[in-house]
Amino acid sequence: MPTRASLADRRRSARRLVADGRGFAAGYGLPVTNNPASLFQLLCLAMFLARPGDPDRAVRTTRLLRERGLGTAKRLAALPPAELAALLRGCRWQRDPDRIAGATIRFADAVAQRYGGDLRRLRSAARRAPGRERALLTELPEVDARVVDLFLRETQAFWPEVAPVVDARALAAARRLGLARSAAELAEVAGTAEPERLSWLVGSLARIDLGQRR
Repeated sequence: MPTRASLADRRRSARRLVADGRGFAAGYGLPVTNNPASLFQLLCLAMFLARPGDPDRAVRTTRLLRERGLGTAKRLAALPPAELAALLRGCRWQRDPDRIAGATIRFADAVAQRYGGDLRRLRSAARRAPGRERALLTELPEVDARVVDLFLRETQAFWPEVAPVVDARALAAARRLGLARSAAELAEVAGTAEPERLSWLVGSLARIDLGQRR
């Protein structure tokens, strides 16, 4: 790990990392906004990223769903499983694409049925209590704690009650760069009153870690 720098120096380094104002998903061309379609796509991305394999494949799949008009829970839930399996094969999901397709459609249907396709309703149902938000998310098919962390990594920009959320990939990069050793410390480096900046920083660090592991 690099020599420990002062907080001021680490904050300057963090500002350089987020100079483009983009986190993980936005860095790959996916919108990160607090609307139903964007939130659903971010949760899809998190679910795909949590599966073993190439993270680029997860990004490519999520972008393709959006481009094909399948970026909402209701539209994806209505897709025949065989069509989604074919799309997954085209994105190089070689292991069990039929099973993944069925699981993804069940997940989309649960979001559509329970929350009308709008994850802001989940937030309202949880009364913006972070623990309850996490619990309701993990009640969805295919969503576990890791998926939740990857989703909240992005949404903490506009769901500030869940911050700080720092996934393992981002924390690994932060430690290697000497920025922080914990989520709380990284939030201090980003500025604890700025959840959007923290989200950008965490996402940028995750992209750095991904690039170094290729």
